[in-house]
Amino acid sequence: MRAAENAAILRRAYDAFNSGDLNTLIESFDEGAVWHLPGRSSMANDYQGREATLAYFGHLAQETGGTFRAELERLLADDDDRVVGIQRSRAERDGKHLDVGNCIVFQFKDGRITDGREHFHDLYAWDEFWS
Repeated sequence: MRAAENAAILRRAYDAFNSGDLNTLIESFDEGAVWHLPGRSSMANDYQGREATLAYFGHLAQETGGTFRAELERLLADDDDRVVGIQRSRAERDGKHLDVGNCIVFQFKDGRITDGREHFHDLYAWDEFWS
């Protein structure tokens, strides 16, 4: 049942992310959560803590005029408190169009996200969009 519960929490978190529902995101993430974003763009970093992670999410929205969307395609969950979200990241910024596939490996503890690690199908396209 734990896998299904974590998947349901993650679906709500995706909906909250795309609608700007900060309260649900706060409920979904552990206070000590860490977010790992690879690459060489200005966004690449390890964001330490829920506050820094949510600030990063806000920066995505701000830099894209609210056009950034994480379009969930599939979730894969296990009973070891991991859920993989397979998605498309889409946005517009400074005349550029982002449409890149990626996945995020989420780690849960006690029904909250403690770690998110992004993996991109085309990291160069992601980096170029933010340059």
